[in-house]
Amino acid sequence: MKTVEIHPVHTTYHTITAGAVAGICIGSIVFLIGISIIAYRCYQRRRARNVQTRLSYAIKKGLKESTNGRRTSSSVKSTPLKQHRATSPILPPQDSILDRSSDQGYNMPPENGQRSSYPDQAFCENEKEAVTTPSEKDVSQREKQIDEKQRLGMLYFSVEYDEHNTALLVTIVRASDLPPRDPSLGGCDPYIKLQLLPDKKHKCKTRVLRKTQHPSYDETFTFYGISKNQIPGITLHFVILSFDRFSRDEIIGEVVYPLTDVSADQKELLLFKEINPRHLKFRAQGRGELLVSLCYQPAANRLTVVVLKARNLPKMDITGLSDPIVKIYLLYNNQRIAKKKTHVKKRTLNPVFNESFLFDIPYNEGLQNISMEFLVMDWDRMTKNEVIGRLEIGGKSSGQELHHWNEVMNCPRKQIAEWHKLRE
Repeated sequence: MKTVEIHPVHTTYHTITAGAVAGICIGSIVFLIGISIIAYRCYQRRRARNVQTRLSYAIKKGLKESTNGRRTSSSVKSTPLKQHRATSPILPPQDSILDRSSDQGYNMPPENGQRSSYPDQAFCENEKEAVTTPSEKDVSQREKQIDEKQRLGMLYFSVEYDEHNTALLVTIVRASDLPPRDPSLGGCDPYIKLQLLPDKKHKCKTRVLRKTQHPSYDETFTFYGISKNQIPGITLHFVILSFDRFSRDEIIGEVVYPLTDVSADQKELLLFKEINPRHLKFRAQGRGELLVSLCYQPAANRLTVVVLKARNLPKMDITGLSDPIVKIYLLYNNQRIAKKKTHVKKRTLNPVFNESFLFDIPYNEGLQNISMEFLVMDWDRMTKNEVIGRLEIGGKSSGQELHHWNEVMNCPRKQIAEWHKLRE
């Protein structure tokens, strides 16, 4: 018999040192960091391309409009042109429109106000032709008609103090004789907002009632945490609005009622007040001034804008203060291509912003067709923001604004700050 020899299997084991493990870990970390850096750079390039395409599209659009404007102007040379009042690219809010109309003696929207002025013009022409003076009855009748057109209705509400719960109860009962939003259709969709001044902490509003000029609400609002001593310093501020589903709600008017003469020991006090138009904010002192600093960087093709502060702003709120905010627009050929805004500064007429913004200028354009627009607005949570004043600095400006712009162009890489007066 043969003997079979079985040889043992030799297995070799390789030992991995700690240095090798550390090297593998470090290599993988470096690999991941490299991949993340490459991905971040690709994201930056893609973002820059998107910005460049937007700017180029805006440039092409501006050039097309400029060429179309030249063609139309050359073809209409033979026909006489009508002179229109120049308007800003941003329309003022309807609150300010109501304010201007009330200053002229009409508390209706501009269209109704213009229509109501036609009978007066016709009367003046007839007066010149006939060379006769109107009688006192005619004058009184005309004044009554104007007063009726100016009326915005009445608001009925009640006030009561709950001493046990230290709460103020305000009930909005109803409103009557509200003006229609559209005279041809008639009616409006009114609702009422209420806030307590001067703190503006307590705010509420009623429901919207459809197609009525005599809404009835009977809604009670309870404001807790108000002591007896605080009541004489509180003012009720009602704002009556007309709801619009497709645009901003129209402000019909407001009612301001201070509680100085209201006693906390009285039971429910029923009151009614006439609805007044939005009070005029802009008086002889002007719209204030804005301190702006500009710096042009040709190498980076950027414009640095610093909104420093404002002073002597008009009193927009009933409390005698404002909540200003500044919106900044970069314009190329009078078209807005970029926008920024500051933070809101609460309850001040001399706000300090000290906020800096960077704007990318279209490629190879310079500052010839560029301008900056500043809108100083009064922020309001209850209604839409109202425009306090407007400022435009650019090559097409005039006066101090043009001087500031030329200095920025002639002195690149240098911050140049100047005060500018705000305008309508």
